[in-house]
Amino acid sequence: MESTELLTTNRKALTINLNQAKYGTFAEIGAGQEVARHFFQAGGAAGTVAKSISAYDMKFSDEIYGKTARYVSRERLGLMLNHEYDLLLERLRETRGERSEFFVFADTVAAKSFKGTNEAHGWMGVRFQATPNSVPSDVILHVRMLDKENVLQQHALGIIGVNLVYGAFYYIDDQDRFIQSLADNLGVDRIEVDMINFSGALFASVDNRLMSLKLVEYGLTNAVMFSPKGEVLQPSEVLHRKAIVVERGSFRPVTLVNEDMMRCALAQFLQEPALKGVDVVVLMEITMHNLLASGNIDHKDFLDRVDTLSAIGNNVLISNYLEFYRLTSYFRRYTKQMVGVAMGINNLLEVFNEQYYENLDGGILESFGRLFKNLIKLYIYPMRKSAYDRYCLDNPSACPIPLTGTLESDVWVNAINLQVQMHLRNLYAHLLENHYIAPIVGYDASIMDIFSRDVLNKIQTGVPGWERMVPEKAAAVIQERKLFACKDAPAAKLEPVG
Repeated sequence: MESTELLTTNRKALTINLNQAKYGTFAEIGAGQEVARHFFQAGGAAGTVAKSISAYDMKFSDEIYGKTARYVSRERLGLMLNHEYDLLLERLRETRGERSEFFVFADTVAAKSFKGTNEAHGWMGVRFQATPNSVPSDVILHVRMLDKENVLQQHALGIIGVNLVYGAFYYIDDQDRFIQSLADNLGVDRIEVDMINFSGALFASVDNRLMSLKLVEYGLTNAVMFSPKGEVLQPSEVLHRKAIVVERGSFRPVTLVNEDMMRCALAQFLQEPALKGVDVVVLMEITMHNLLASGNIDHKDFLDRVDTLSAIGNNVLISNYLEFYRLTSYFRRYTKQMVGVAMGINNLLEVFNEQYYENLDGGILESFGRLFKNLIKLYIYPMRKSAYDRYCLDNPSACPIPLTGTLESDVWVNAINLQVQMHLRNLYAHLLENHYIAPIVGYDASIMDIFSRDVLNKIQTGVPGWERMVPEKAAAVIQERKLFACKDAPAAKLEPVG
C-alpha cells in the first residue's frame, strides 16, 4: 500500500472486500445505505459485510440503539457503534474471532430535506480491530454536505464513508495521509470535515488537536475548536444559538494584556440588552495566517499556544479566516445571537486596510456590510502612544495617517481619537456613533507595556521577570513543560568570601 496512486472509490471498496481478515457491519441512518452500496457494487462483499442496516423509523431506531436528545449527534453515533460492535462479538467471535478483524461503520445523517430548509450534516465513524481478538479503536468525523441537491449529498457521503473505512485500515500509521485521503475522489468543495477524533489503543500517542489543525491545513475545513481540557469540539454543538465573544491574537504566549482585553470586553458585552437570558461562549482565536507567519507551521509551537490558553480556561478556535467579516459569517452558521469581537488598535487598523478587500467587488464597503450586519460589535482595547508609534514604524501601510496634534508617549490611542484614511473617516464616524465600534473601558493601565514578542524573547533566553507578564497558570505550565523553548534563568553567581 505504498503507492501514491489515487485509488478510485470502487477500487478502495474492492481492496477491502478482498482482504479476508476484515469483516463487519454497516449501519447507516439518514441518507440511504450509500457507503454499504459501494461495497456491494465492487464485488466480493460477502467476504466483508456481516450485516447492513438502516433503522430509519425513529421508533425502530430507539428500540435498537436507545433514545437520545438528537438523532444526528455524536451521542447517537456512539450508541450505534457500541450496539453493533457488541452484537458482532456476541454472534461471531466464537466462530471466526481468531481469524477476523471485526469492524463497524456507522453514520447518522441529515441530508437536504424535501423542503430544503435544514442543515445538511452528519456524524460518521468506524470502530475496528487491528488484529484478531484485539481491543478496538475508533475514528469519528463530523461532516457538512455542501452540494445543493439531496442526491449529490448522498453520493458525497458514500465516497467519504469509503475513504474513512479505507484510511482506518491502510493509513493507520500515517495520519497526514489519512486526513488528506478523506477528500479522495471528492475534493473539498463538496464536503467539509470540521471535527475528527482518534481514540483507542492504536492512537494512544495521537494528539487530536494536531489532527484537527491538519483539517484546516489541508483545506477540509476553515475552523476547528478545542476545549480548555484539550478536547476536540464540534463547533455547531458549542455555538448553537449562543452569543459569542472572541479575541484574536498570536498568544505566543498569552499575556496579561490578552487576559485583560477579554475581561473588559466580556464585562461590556454582558451589559448589552440583547443578551438578556442568552448563554455566552468565550473564544480565543488564532488564525492560520498567524501560524504560518514563519513560512511553515511549527506543530510544537502551535500546541504550546493552545496549552497556555487552555491553562487559563479558554476555548480555542483555529481558523482560516484572515478577514473579520469571514469570521463573523462563520459564526452566523450556528447562531443569530450577538457576536462581540475584542481587538486592539492594530487589529482595528487592519479592518480599515482596503488592501484586504481587493477580491470583493464592493471593496471595503461590501466587507463592512457583511461584518456589521446582524448584531456584530467591535470592542477596541487602547494602545499607549509610544506603542502605537512602534507599531506604525513596523507596519507603515497599516497606519498611514498620524494622530492629530502632538501626543506624549503616555497618551492613549483609543477608538475615539484614532484616525483612519481621510476618505474613510465618515464611515468610521458612522460606525462609532451607531455603537458598532465601542472603546473598551476599565482596562489595567499598569500592564500596557507588555508585548508578546518581548515576553517570548525573555522566555527563550532565560531572562527572569517574564513570569509576571503572563497569567499565573500560564506561567506555571510554561515552566513545568518548558513550552516555547523555555530556558531557566541563570543561577546567581556566589561572591567569594574574604
